[in-house]
Amino acid sequence: MIHALFLLLALAADPAADVRALLDGQVAAWNRGDLPGFLAPYRHAEDLTFFSGGTVTKGFAATEARYKARYGQSTATMGQLRFEDIEVLMAGRDAAFVRGRYRLQLKDSAPTGLFTLLLRKSGGRWEIVHDHTSQ
Repeated sequence: MIHALFLLLALAADPAADVRALLDGQVAAWNRGDLPGFLAPYRHAEDLTFFSGGTVTKGFAATEARYKARYGQSTATMGQLRFEDIEVLMAGRDAAFVRGRYRLQLKDSAPTGLFTLLLRKSGGRWEIVHDHTSQ
């Protein structure tokens, strides 16, 4: 009986679905102007890396500052975000690689680009440890 319960729980666990839910949560947070909510899944440590537009940003505080300076913290300045063509590739039980496309509708522009994320599961939660976003 215990073996059957363990097997059932193992089959019910879907880390790729958990990662997709994390991304859905990010989009929802962005679209309601909640920058802290969008950034919540990022690793809150100095070993976080964010590559974009030829710039390397290291650490959560610097990444947060970059987002605040570029997008503000309201629906008026952050616009509306969509992720498309998401692929979640598991690299073990505690690591995932994500690639996809973002579309951002701002007041006066509509940037789009590709992104890749590396996520690790730490303390029972998924964290983005590396983000490479291009336009």
